[in-house]
Amino acid sequence: MFESLGDRLQNVMHKVKGYGIITEDNISDMMREIRLALLEADVNYKVVKEFTKEVKEKALGEEVRKSIKPGDMFVKIVKDELTELLGGESVPLNLKGNPATLMLVGLQGSGKTTTIGKLSNLLRKKHAKKPLLVACDVYRPAAIDQLKQIGKQLNIEVYEEGKKDPVEISKNAINYAKENGYDYVLIDTAGRLHIDEELMIELENIRTEIDPDEILLVIDSMMGQDAINVINGFNDKLPLTGVILTKLDGDTRGGVALSVRHITNVPIKFIGVSEKMDGIDYFDPERMAGRILGMGDIVSLVEKATEAIDEKEAEKTAKRMQAGKFDLEDFLSTMKQMKKLGPLENLLKLIPGAKKMGLNNVKIDPKDMAHIEAIVLSMTPKERRNPDIIKASRKTRIAKGSGRSVQEVNKLLQQFDQMKKMMKQMSNGNFKLPF
Repeated sequence: MFESLGDRLQNVMHKVKGYGIITEDNISDMMREIRLALLEADVNYKVVKEFTKEVKEKALGEEVRKSIKPGDMFVKIVKDELTELLGGESVPLNLKGNPATLMLVGLQGSGKTTTIGKLSNLLRKKHAKKPLLVACDVYRPAAIDQLKQIGKQLNIEVYEEGKKDPVEISKNAINYAKENGYDYVLIDTAGRLHIDEELMIELENIRTEIDPDEILLVIDSMMGQDAINVINGFNDKLPLTGVILTKLDGDTRGGVALSVRHITNVPIKFIGVSEKMDGIDYFDPERMAGRILGMGDIVSLVEKATEAIDEKEAEKTAKRMQAGKFDLEDFLSTMKQMKKLGPLENLLKLIPGAKKMGLNNVKIDPKDMAHIEAIVLSMTPKERRNPDIIKASRKTRIAKGSGRSVQEVNKLLQQFDQMKKMMKQMSNGNFKLPF
C-alpha cells in the first residue's frame, strides 16, 4: 500500500537530510515535490494545500534553524504532520455493550460481507470473545449464503431468518445473542449501487431498534475521492463511528486514507490488507505515517509474531541454534511458524530501512516454500535430524517422494549447511557481514 507515494516522499526525505541548513529556497523545492507526490496519490487538493502550508511554516521555524541536524528535524515535522493528517491517534472500538453490537453499512461491491467475516475473526482472536454474524442483507442475491459460507469457514455462527424484515431480524438476533452468551453481534446490512432514501430509512430503522455501539462504513479505497462523498452521504443520515477501508493492499495511490479524517472527521478504524480472512488490521496513524516514510513498523511486526508464533517452541529452537544443534526438523517447525505470519514479503516491508536494503520489492513465491516443505517432509526423521547422512541414493529417493529434482534437494541441503555455519559464527560472536 502507498508504494508510489512512499517512494516519492522517501526520495524527498533522503535529499533534505543532506542539507546543512534549511532555507526558503531549498524548502520550496522540497515542498513542490511533496505537493506533487500527494496530488498524484489522489489526496484531496485542499488537504494537500493545508498540509504543505503547515510543514513549510514549521520547517522554517526557530526550532529547525537552531537544530544541529535540520534535515532530521524536517523529516520529524513531515512525519508528525502526516500522522495528524491520518487522524493523530488510533480510535478504539466501543465494545462495552452486552453484547457489543457492530452494524456494518456500505455500498454494494465495497466488500462489506467479506469484511464482516474478517472483523469477527479479528475480534475473536484479539479478545478471545464469542461473535455472532447476522444476515440482514435480504435483497442481494446469495448475500445470506455468502455470509453463511464465511461463517462456516471461520466456525462462527450466522443468525438468519431468510428474506424477512431486516429490522425484525436485527432485533431478534440481539435477543438470541443475549440468551446464548454471545459477546459481539456483527450485523451485515444491505448495500446499494448508490446512496438512496430507501436504503437510508431502513438503516435508520435498524439503528433506532438496536442502538448499536458501532456503526462502521465499509468503503472501497480504490474509489478515490468519490469515497469522501459516500462517507458524507452516510454520515448525514447515520452517526458513523468509523470507517473500514478495503482493498488498500491493491491501491498504489491510497490518497483517500490521507483525506478521510481531515475532511469528514470520521476516523478510520480498520484497513483491509489482503483477501484472506486474516487480512484486516487496526488502523494506527503514527505507524502508517512511519511506513509511508520508509521508517518501518516494528510494533506491528512484533504483534504479528506474538499472535502467530508459539513462544515455547521459538525459545526451544533458539536454544538449539545457540548450541549448534539446529536440524531440519527445527527448520521445518520454524517454516510452519513463519507461514502463520502471512506473506513474507509483507513482513519484510515492516522492517525499518526496508527500501535501502532492497527488501521492499522482494517477491517470495509461496510455491517455493511449499516445494522446500515437501522435500523436508520426504526425509525420514533420522535424515532430518542428521542431514549429513543424506547421500546420492537417499537424495534420489527424497526427490522422487517430494516430486522435485535431485538438484533442488542438493540446493536445499547446501543452503541449510550455510545457514548452520552462519548461526555458529553468530553464537560465537565471530560473524562478519560479507561486504
